[in-house]
Amino acid sequence: MAESYFSGEIATLHYLTEADILEAWRVFGRFSDKEWSFTDCTSKVLMERLGITRAFAFDEHFRQFGTLTVFP
Repeated sequence: MAESYFSGEIATLHYLTEADILEAWRVFGRFSDKEWSFTDCTSKVLMERLGITRAFAFDEHFRQFGTLTVFP
């Protein structure tokens, strides 16, 4: 099953760049009033870079980004 993921058969994997990680760290510091994890911040940065505007998530933090339409 893992081979299907990594081969691109089921999904396309996107890897964080060094610039993504640095920007996520800035976001993490800039929004310290939120309870966002560093992983939340890397998701935000990657989704913005890829132009993703919709997400399926149960994580309330994705709604707090203010840039996504979150389902359900």
